[in-house]
This record gives sequence, C-alpha cells and structure tokens, in this order.
Amino acid sequence: MRPLVERIGLAGIPLLLVWPPARGVPQPTVLWLHGLGADKDVHLPELLRFAEAGFLAVGFDAVDHGERRTADCDQPLPQSPGEAPILFSRLVTQMVLEVSRLVDALVACGFSDRERIGIAGVSMGACVVYGSVAADQRLCAAVAIMGSPEPARPDWSAVAHAQCFPTALLSITAELDTVVPPAAAKALHEQLLPCYHRVPERLGYRSLVGTPHFMSAGDWAQTVGEAIAWLSRFLR
Repeated sequence: MRPLVERIGLAGIPLLLVWPPARGVPQPTVLWLHGLGADKDVHLPELLRFAEAGFLAVGFDAVDHGERRTADCDQPLPQSPGEAPILFSRLVTQMVLEVSRLVDALVACGFSDRERIGIAGVSMGACVVYGSVAADQRLCAAVAIMGSPEPARPDWSAVAHAQCFPTALLSITAELDTVVPPAAAKALHEQLLPCYHRVPERLGYRSLVGTPHFMSAGDWAQTVGEAIAWLSRFLR
C-alpha cells in the first residue's frame, strides 16, 4: 500500500492530508507549515516522506496563501520577515491560533491520536512552530527549520521555561541565513537548557555550517530526514 493523498476542508482551512499506508485511526500526526509565499502543495514531497514514516501528514495553507489567496487581495505579501515585520507577525500569530483549532478538529474527527501530535515547519512555518509550542501543550514534539521565535512571541525570555517544556523541540538553523538569522533561535535554546536539564534528549539545536537560507537540494533532503527522525523518536 502507498500513502493516500486527500484534500479536505477542516476548521475552515483547506488541508492536504497524506495518510500512511497503515490507515487505521487515530494516527500519530505531524502538521507541516510552509514558508512565506509558498503553499501546502509545494511540500507534497515532504508530506509523503512523513506519511511513509508512519504519520498522518497534514499540510495547510496560511492566510493569504495557496487556496486562501483571493483574487481581490490587494495587499502584497512581504518578501521576507524584515520587509514588513508587522504584517509578517500578524500572519504568524493568526497561524498559531489556527494550529490549535486544527488540532481540535483533527482529534474531534478521530483522525489524530491526541497523545501523539507533532508539528514541523520551515522559515515562516518554523516561526509558527515556536509560537504553537508555547500556546498548545498538546504538541508533543516539534521541529523548527530556519525560523525565529521573535515574530510569534517577542516576550520569549519571560515565557520560554513555563510554556515550552516538556515538548521535544529541535531547531535547525543555517549559519549563513540572512533571511531569518539564527541568533534568536539559538538564544531561545540557551534559555531553555535549565528547564530541560533532567531530560536533555528532548531539546536539540543544530546549525548547518556554511549554509544559507535557501539551501541545496541535498541539504534540504537531509534536513527533512532529521526532522522525520526526531518526530519518530518522540511520537511513535
């Protein structure tokens, strides 16, 4: 059997569900969040990889992206977080709220195992990961790829210890990233170290040396593999 790709709407959000070959329910689930200007369909290859690893992989369009980008929308998307920080932060904040709504709906439908829900995202999606981990403790494991906690929670130093633990959090940053510089993610992990001192295996940080924000296909494939391994370790 192969993964099954299904398009549905849930909680008012257009979704791309990729079911694992063993399609019983409820499933261990991974929400996948795309970057600025992309959409859920761009990441079908990643969703398929997660499904092949045994997860229900859920991709969804951010506000003003993909199927949610309306023809009469006259506000252009920023090209980077630094170009229009207020708009970018608003997008991230709204997606954080939608993640919790989506978890509610997936559990209520019987699709997802409430005790085995994870989240992963890239760039803007990774910024949402940080905010979602602080907002919803049902997220048991998380991977943030080339993101920053600042757009979602500027007050991270005050909330990090109380609201991240015990989620198994892996951050992967790129040393030469000028689009989403890695400093804030690195600082967050330093703040979290005391909280995770008894379970250090649940906190991981990796910097891709010599790598820019838009990495090579080989580096990307390896990074997604690391995300799958991390989430498999803590969700399956």
